[in-house]
Amino acid sequence: MSTIRARFAPSPTGHLHVGGARTALFNWLFSRQSGGRLVIRVEDTDVKRNVSGAETKLLEDLRWLGIEWDEGPDVGGEYGPYRQSERRAGYDAARDRLLASGDAYPAFDTAEELDELRRQAVARNETFHYPRPGSPPTAADAERARAQGRPVVVRFKAPAAGVTVRDRILGAVEFPADQVDDFVIVKSDGWPTYHFAVVVDDAAMGITHVLRAQEHLMNTPKHLALQSALGYAHPTYAHLPLVLNIDGTKMSKRDRDRGLEVDVHDFRVSGYLPEALANFIALIGWSPGEDREKMTLEEMVASFTLDRITKTAGRFDREKLLAMNTDWAAQSARGRLVRAFKDFARLNGSPMAALDDDTTGRVLEACRGFRTFRDVEAKAGVLFAENERVIYDETAVRKFLEGDGGRGWKTLEQLVVELEALVPWTKESIETWLGAYCERRAIKLGDAAQPLRVAVAGRAVSPSIGDTLVFLGRSKTLSRIRNCLSTKGAEA
Repeated sequence: MSTIRARFAPSPTGHLHVGGARTALFNWLFSRQSGGRLVIRVEDTDVKRNVSGAETKLLEDLRWLGIEWDEGPDVGGEYGPYRQSERRAGYDAARDRLLASGDAYPAFDTAEELDELRRQAVARNETFHYPRPGSPPTAADAERARAQGRPVVVRFKAPAAGVTVRDRILGAVEFPADQVDDFVIVKSDGWPTYHFAVVVDDAAMGITHVLRAQEHLMNTPKHLALQSALGYAHPTYAHLPLVLNIDGTKMSKRDRDRGLEVDVHDFRVSGYLPEALANFIALIGWSPGEDREKMTLEEMVASFTLDRITKTAGRFDREKLLAMNTDWAAQSARGRLVRAFKDFARLNGSPMAALDDDTTGRVLEACRGFRTFRDVEAKAGVLFAENERVIYDETAVRKFLEGDGGRGWKTLEQLVVELEALVPWTKESIETWLGAYCERRAIKLGDAAQPLRVAVAGRAVSPSIGDTLVFLGRSKTLSRIRNCLSTKGAEA
């Protein structure tokens, strides 16, 4: 087949891990750069691990990153179906071929018997290898075992010779014969194992190139042996370097428990731009050359080659990602930021999700310099919440309202009276009025603006005071100042 066909084959067990996202991105870049096709295949035969709705989440995460595919469960294609759970007939036919050729045989050891064999191997200080029977069991033997309630699986006869994996990234990798024993290809429930299904599917779908993480390298000798036994062509393999934390540990659920992002969805909820995340993960284990870093997807496609992928594991530097996201946010067009922010606001249930595009754009402009959209939410979100949601920061109250003999309280009492009569209610008129007020009172701007911020936002951080009061509007501004003043006695 002359057209390059790459695939990304996730299991529907949850959201997309950033390591999986990097694999998907590299497959997409490779297929697009070569004029090939990208296939999405959902590997869902492990029913116990499948999570309801996970497939939809995975595909949504991929599209959020900017990755599209040519064939898949939601777009169809001539090599479908694209869920392994719908491809059982092909696995059964391949199983029967291997049984008929003598390359596979039924086995019916119980879990307890296998545990005992492993224990004996440990006692001998040996690596456990499944002991192939001298005379492979027949189909009749398997039926008798099944009638006795024993689990009946199908095992593949491992090759007697060693296997050489010829990898586009790692080169030739030798695997001695004793590293592969007779492994299970069909489970007792009749469904194929990962090793068997992936080989059958790759052949049936015409996959020419398999780009996957290096953790799968140990599986490749099994896949090559199965391909040879079934008469399939060997696809080109390229095993990608792992994605690790900055300290060299594996990114896992424990990181999420510590409040760190692990899945693509985590970064989406945290307010990162997909352009920044895709740009960042592309550079983990790949270099476009010429010390380039900030790149669009189109620029990555133009520069992508397998030869520039490194062999060693890459580190996920969160500080670098944050800096890259800050740069992307600063240089992105207003309309693009508005669309991305509204997605963030919707996912987080922010009151700003209901804002129109113009107001959203003005909020983003008022918060310019933000690192992630969470900074925008922290700085301006309270301005669009109900008045009852305002929580007064004790430190800010003590410093800007109670300090210097309660000067802030007195300032608020004066400001609310003048604000009631202020027209028009615009950023310019508010800032002009407040400047004149401070000049008359011979005080600094902050001596008036900070008490106002605390009164209307509950803390000493918000957009400029003009933007803050305009976003609030006259009614909510006056209401919040009066609410704040009503707490003065309680504070005393």
